[in-house]
Amino acid sequence: MRTLSGLGALVFGAAACGPAGTALRSGEPAGSARSASGAPERRLGAEWESHTRTFMSWPALAAGVWEEDLRYVREDIARIARAIGEYEAVVMMARPEQVSAAQRAVGSQVEVIPLAVDDLWARDTVPVFVEEGGKVTGVDFNFNGWGNKQKHPNDARVGRALLQKYGIPRVQAPLVAEGGSFEPDGEGTLLITESSIVNDNRNRGKSRDTVEAELKRTLGVEKVVWLAGVRGEDITDAHVDSLVRFTAPGVVLLDRAHPGTPPDSWSRSADQAKSVLSNTADARGRRFEIIDLPQPDPNRITGRGDDFVATYANFYIANDAVFMPEFGDRAADDRARGILQEHFPERDVVPLPIGTIASGGGGIHCSTHDQPGRPAA
Repeated sequence: MRTLSGLGALVFGAAACGPAGTALRSGEPAGSARSASGAPERRLGAEWESHTRTFMSWPALAAGVWEEDLRYVREDIARIARAIGEYEAVVMMARPEQVSAAQRAVGSQVEVIPLAVDDLWARDTVPVFVEEGGKVTGVDFNFNGWGNKQKHPNDARVGRALLQKYGIPRVQAPLVAEGGSFEPDGEGTLLITESSIVNDNRNRGKSRDTVEAELKRTLGVEKVVWLAGVRGEDITDAHVDSLVRFTAPGVVLLDRAHPGTPPDSWSRSADQAKSVLSNTADARGRRFEIIDLPQPDPNRITGRGDDFVATYANFYIANDAVFMPEFGDRAADDRARGILQEHFPERDVVPLPIGTIASGGGGIHCSTHDQPGRPAA
């Protein structure tokens, strides 16, 4: 559970780069991710592109994390895995002693592999995949428990272990970040919240300009659009994947508070994001089309808890389907489904109840991580 109460200090820092990977150092020239022609050698694809598989993690921690809700959050995770498994391959990482139980829960269509994990947040712990030299490469962003807010020693090692298992080349990023911090359009534009990465709890002493240069070098993106985010009010420091999402290059869905909800730091963050996006262009010079994605009525949701995340923006795009949360507010759920169906007309839009995950501060996108298909020759 990603709460801000009772937080412990993570004892593991950024992983050292060993034989399985290649480190990028801040002293490397800014063009190191570009070819001689100036085009990026690396490309960070969009989520709607073809996937090889979806990675997920079987939550393992009860004491101090999920407590008595561990059983119920596992039911949510199993439900998501089974649903995605109808459309593409799903690999569930589970502690060796929990593989059998996880396999029973997710069914035969989902592959469960023994790999030590702590919690369910695969979006943040699995490497960020890029295309490089005609193959897929994994960028390990040195997960540190969202700025040393929780102890996740196994999750800190997931990146290296997973890439070794699948024989995928590894690049160690010169930054600490999580996958939920990044929202790419596949054409060189990256949306990101400043609060989640230009932050001393992850990248002490690094300026926004330095972080931007390293993101461009490491991921091959051409333009970084900075949104302010919110510091210190959730464990992620306001990941972008619960705020604004691409549905196509130049088109974004923006999380908005339910009408009539009193203003707070989150609604002000959305206002700021809308202002930024309305006054900038993407890497190809397009102005952004911004569509509001309203939240459900907080008095009608079926979830609970101060950390409940009631955003529809944390949807996940799989092969031929989009998976969205449903919160129990029938009108709002139907409205969100209609908006997503309009923007993904050739995909099924599949609503799933995820009450325990949302009560823990996350959503479907937070608990999944796509591995892109092999780049076209």
